[in-house]
Amino acid sequence: MNLPLDQILKGDCVETLSSLPGKSIDLVFADPPYNLQLQNDLHRPNMTKVDAVDDAWDHFDSFAAYDTFTRQWLAACKRVLKPTGSIWVIGSYHNIFRLGTMMQDLGFWILNDVIWVKTNPMPNFRGVRFTNAHETLIWASTGKGAKYTFNHHAMKGLNDEKQMRSDWWLAPLASGAERVRDENGGKVHSTQKPEALLYRVILSASNPGDTVLDPFFGSGTTGAVAKRLHRNWIGIEREQKYIHAAQKRIDAIRPEPFDPGTFDVRSKRKSAPRVEFSALVENGFLQAGQRLIFSKDERRSATIKPDARLRTDDGFEGSIHKTGSHYMNGAPCNGWEHWYLQENGRLVLLDEVRQRYRLEQGLTAEPPG
Repeated sequence: MNLPLDQILKGDCVETLSSLPGKSIDLVFADPPYNLQLQNDLHRPNMTKVDAVDDAWDHFDSFAAYDTFTRQWLAACKRVLKPTGSIWVIGSYHNIFRLGTMMQDLGFWILNDVIWVKTNPMPNFRGVRFTNAHETLIWASTGKGAKYTFNHHAMKGLNDEKQMRSDWWLAPLASGAERVRDENGGKVHSTQKPEALLYRVILSASNPGDTVLDPFFGSGTTGAVAKRLHRNWIGIEREQKYIHAAQKRIDAIRPEPFDPGTFDVRSKRKSAPRVEFSALVENGFLQAGQRLIFSKDERRSATIKPDARLRTDDGFEGSIHKTGSHYMNGAPCNGWEHWYLQENGRLVLLDEVRQRYRLEQGLTAEPPG
């Protein structure tokens, strides 16, 4: 069965997900009902009514009913995710803890919880609680030890070349031209998310040509951002008014022509052809008996053995990764980024030696795919 790419599928999310082929989706972004449990209208001090989330789709008879619904759609998402895929789920204090528990029960492996800090949140007008100034996103892989996409260097690029943290300070609302409005100028959807939020999610956890699925498509922010970033998308939505507005919004987008060199933000180091450490020894780029220094610390070193293993100062033997882990008390270690060679009075990272080998052998980066 071919995937219905770049389409909005009308219907119940669980039933529609069940109709899609298993292990076919690269990324899921889910903005499910929050089950806000609003009891009464909310008014400002001047007695004007707050435009709160009181839509029928956010009403559930009980926590048990909400939990049953949540387990069903999460399980359906897990079925369609590729083993290398991942899922982002957003919620507030009303539901995010329930979501996290159920995700773990279903076998998802939580990678991060990201706090979306709203720069201008709505006050707590009655003054009985702290102002609710954030929402939480849970990012999870399909299981413990599963591989997944994370464009770490792209996130650094969005953060002044510093590692991006898990607290995201972004505008609280979709506003201006991106706010989807009806013919009377009113908001089409009460919980439309800002495109900046989806931009980070999609850029961080997918690549051009991947398929992004949103089971609660709403006003179509996921599809709009995915189209701009040259990802395929699938939306599921049961409300016709949202489908109409989202389709109109996405149809109006004209992304720049696709160029792999521009839109592929994967680390060039990670996409380069694989080179074994043994190849450097066998081809004379490194010599048996040479001393390597760990993390620029002259007190921790190892000697290259003829079989391409390292022997540390305290007698431990293993690969460049295992010996590095040995010096880090068992923590995971990428030896290419921690072992150095003394060369002409300076320390040269093993990864630099590996790159020399690639250049001499005419090995180039693998094309996206």
